[in-house]
Amino acid sequence: MADIFDGYQPAEAWDEMFSGPGEPRSSYAGLISALQPMDPGELRFRADQLARVFTDRGVTFDLGGEERPFPLDLVPRVIDALEWDLIVRGVRQRVRALEAFLADVYGDRQVFKDGVVPWRVLLTSSGFHREVSGLAPPNGVRVQVAGIDLIRDEYGQLRVLEDNVRIPSGVSYVIENRLAMTRTFPGLFAEQRVQPVDEYPARLLAALRAAAPAGAQDPVVVVLTPGVNNAAYFEHALLARLMGAELVEGRDLFCTGNRVYVRTTHGQRRVDVIYRRVDDDFLDPVLFRPDSVIGCAGLINAARSGNVTIANGVGNGVADDKLIYTYVPDLIRYYLSEDPVLPNVESYRMDDPDVRTWVLGQLGSLVLKPVDGAGGKGIVIGPHADERTLAELHVAVAADPRGWIAQRPVSLSTSPVLIGERLEPRHIDLRPFAVNDGHDVWLLPGGLTRVALPEGALVVNSSQGGGSKDTWVLGGDGQGAERPEAASFGPAPTAPVGLLADRQNTSWQGQEQQ
Repeated sequence: MADIFDGYQPAEAWDEMFSGPGEPRSSYAGLISALQPMDPGELRFRADQLARVFTDRGVTFDLGGEERPFPLDLVPRVIDALEWDLIVRGVRQRVRALEAFLADVYGDRQVFKDGVVPWRVLLTSSGFHREVSGLAPPNGVRVQVAGIDLIRDEYGQLRVLEDNVRIPSGVSYVIENRLAMTRTFPGLFAEQRVQPVDEYPARLLAALRAAAPAGAQDPVVVVLTPGVNNAAYFEHALLARLMGAELVEGRDLFCTGNRVYVRTTHGQRRVDVIYRRVDDDFLDPVLFRPDSVIGCAGLINAARSGNVTIANGVGNGVADDKLIYTYVPDLIRYYLSEDPVLPNVESYRMDDPDVRTWVLGQLGSLVLKPVDGAGGKGIVIGPHADERTLAELHVAVAADPRGWIAQRPVSLSTSPVLIGERLEPRHIDLRPFAVNDGHDVWLLPGGLTRVALPEGALVVNSSQGGGSKDTWVLGGDGQGAERPEAASFGPAPTAPVGLLADRQNTSWQGQEQQ
């Protein structure tokens, strides 16, 4: 019987499973021992079966107008206890800093008065909504759920790629992936100390109930969905069912006396917390888009009156702005008086004329991202772009420098993925999900590992054809964690001194460059 790892060659990137050909990392030893006896054809057969099950269960995503099963690779990603502790500390720190920043943005705005972040960054952000200035949530939490995207670079260092504190999605795939894996390969879990993921719905419900208005007895939580045609509808329905909450659309809600009610077969019922999966602009046609038919008129006034909580908070998009991302290390120091646990990817701000001039001359060597982009859309990876794309990009950046940031290209780490009946390296990232109840920031063990399935691709989003892996966090004391070793890669483009976004913090930036 063939060994499924025979012939696997790690790519020119940090491989999560192997330190070299035939040299497994210690955290993967148990998994490799369990998988080695399996025949590649059998693995392919099980993967095809799983895709059919996902289709039947509605675990799908929209790609170009076609509903497809969300691809789940059957080789899990493994994170040992020591590294998971690092991730937990880094994500918790990030969420706490972003919470403080959002409270400041919609409160005193001291961070701008002190010059840590320029006023122009706030006033030109599409995610900033003056309509909710002064609106303070009952327990001070605006980020009940955060999805902080992490990558591992060429040297094995974990870095934050972006922050998602508006309506982060994908947790349903974490839950469904684990359910599918335990049913498909029950033997894999027999001797592995894999932390469970089924606690998430209870944690989320507790955080939502903790955010209820003062005096609410046995708070009523609803999940607000745009409807069945939304690409993430499966997730909305799954979370509502697992939390025991009503799944509602805007037409099911109405406001009267600055209170929100839901229509039910037993009459109207007061709503205390709305876990909304509807974008800000469509949430309340009174204050935002008047043509919205998926929101409910009066929601913001009810929230301002302290009669309902909207989670995540309206206006959180200002913290998702990728220009704000470049300031997050500064925000951590400013609000928490701590050094960042997890560094950013080296980034450059286009609103600085010197930076812009340098970047425009280096477009073929950098990654350019629109500051309000999502789902991988609009990203231009300079080394992979043709001349026409770079010429169009040059015009776009020059015309709207506030709308872009630049980053050095990072060769995301890779992991073995079943392609046909062979294992081949594919690039991956990690989205840990954090739940904030006002007292503690809890992380779902593992989170969503996303996979860029086309060979050489670096964009992992499902909207761009990506897939996922079940992510295992091992219990225990984290023994066997390996120290990252430098890989041999060509040098990244070198910016002139002082052009890095974190330039005022030279000591930490120096650590990043090592």
